[in-house]
Amino acid sequence: ADPRTDPWPLVHSPLPVTLLFALYLFVVGLGPICMRQRKPLKLRGLLITYNLAMMALSSYMFYEVRRQDWLLVLDNYSYLCQPVDYSRSELGMRMARVCWWFFFSKVIELLDTVFFILRKKQEQVTFLHVYHHGTMLFNWWSGVKYVPGGQAFFIGMLNSFVHIFMYGYYALASLGPQMHRYLWWKRYLTIMQLCQFVAIAAHSSYNLFTECPFPDGFNTAVFLYILSLIALFLHFYYRTYVRGKQ
Repeated sequence: ADPRTDPWPLVHSPLPVTLLFALYLFVVGLGPICMRQRKPLKLRGLLITYNLAMMALSSYMFYEVRRQDWLLVLDNYSYLCQPVDYSRSELGMRMARVCWWFFFSKVIELLDTVFFILRKKQEQVTFLHVYHHGTMLFNWWSGVKYVPGGQAFFIGMLNSFVHIFMYGYYALASLGPQMHRYLWWKRYLTIMQLCQFVAIAAHSSYNLFTECPFPDGFNTAVFLYILSLIALFLHFYYRTYVRGKQ
């Protein structure tokens, strides 16, 4: 474990994130049952605030990584092979902190599912939705605990960039049916997500065939996990935009 991040909130032990995940599954399983005899909640104001806040957080994380990238480029930083800076230098600590924010954002994003259930949008709580939210929680926890920095930045940078548009889309959708004619670009948002996954897969697999002082175990885990997301998102794309059109 990285001694810098180990004492930070939710990092020291896997117990807190495990309990969060268990609570998440409890809500996914029993939430629809509790809402069965109740009217769906509107939550319009809350959803607009939440989505704009997540859009702002994603923008901050993307900006913070990009700002640090320019500093790292001056220090011969490599996009293809970059070990973790485990020192307590200002740059190393800032990279570790932004990785923690990536992890914490995954904790907050569990609310996406809660809002779907409270609004009785159960069709949105698919296997892909639950799998993606639940596994990202553990993935980023292990990243912050063991490799907070180095090549891990690449995943966070792409993910936060995509989430700027994703939560922007959700914020517009929260305004009501009158905004639907402006949401024609949902299909391209899915394509952007798929491009993100392909880029991460290429980035992670590259170092499995080169000498790089970044743990191969993490690169392998990321590569295999991303393949599962590519398969699930391709299935979603086909079912929604190809077969759905037919």
